[in-house]
Amino acid sequence: MTVPVKTAKKPNKDNGTLRRKVLGIVEESRRRLTPGDLKKRLLGKNFADEKAIKTAISDLILSQELKYTYHLGCSFLEKSYEKPTRVSKRVILKPPGMVYKPASGDIVIDISKGASFGFGDHPTTQLAIQGIEAALSENHGILKDDNSRALDIGTGTGVLAIAAVLMGIKRAVGIDVDPCARDEAQKNIKLNGLEHRINILDTGVEDIKGTYSLITANLRYPTIKRLCPHIAGITQKKGAVVVSGIKSDEVEDLVNDFSKFYFTCTWKKFEKEWAGMVLSR
Repeated sequence: MTVPVKTAKKPNKDNGTLRRKVLGIVEESRRRLTPGDLKKRLLGKNFADEKAIKTAISDLILSQELKYTYHLGCSFLEKSYEKPTRVSKRVILKPPGMVYKPASGDIVIDISKGASFGFGDHPTTQLAIQGIEAALSENHGILKDDNSRALDIGTGTGVLAIAAVLMGIKRAVGIDVDPCARDEAQKNIKLNGLEHRINILDTGVEDIKGTYSLITANLRYPTIKRLCPHIAGITQKKGAVVVSGIKSDEVEDLVNDFSKFYFTCTWKKFEKEWAGMVLSR
């Protein structure tokens, strides 16, 4: 008896516009959407009928653009980052082992999804990476310094330290008080072959000595506000600080705090309720 072999269906190429609309709604939503929520939004605006919507969602799951997540017995549709994903003009994050052919100028970072932090899919991580890119594009003096150094406060997966080095910073230090985070950061640094350029330390920022060309801090507002004077004290003249992890309505207050130490906001961007900015001295 011949047993039929099931093969994966290919995405329907005829509903590309609807797929882009579905993906856009999921990306822009401030809260997680159940499949029912998503269908209601699309049906309410007469974008398509229910069958076409179901097909578009299936195609996005199949192509790993979306994924199902589960919490307290409910299923949600969220953007999938379990494939190579562009998070800035130059930076692509990808799971280890996946093949990706970069375009000219692309920076590809291998990141493992760890227990303490995700894959780098949170808006604050992406804003921080975009901020690093903006800071180094605007301030070419940092990259001309043969001794340029970056400090990543609360390094987590280490992705910001890795991105800074791959964009041209000579050496970086990541600090985190969480041993699980430090272990994950070390693994990601090794995945990208940067053990000789990035150190991960169990050190509080108040104990950091010396000065740095670039400082990154993807932290919540109260922590950044408290650390502002110390961050200012360890930032080199003509250096930059990249801040993320803050809400949109917290930007003005932090800009005012850093301006007291002769910093100017040279870049800022908002995504959903989150904000990222570059403060240059």
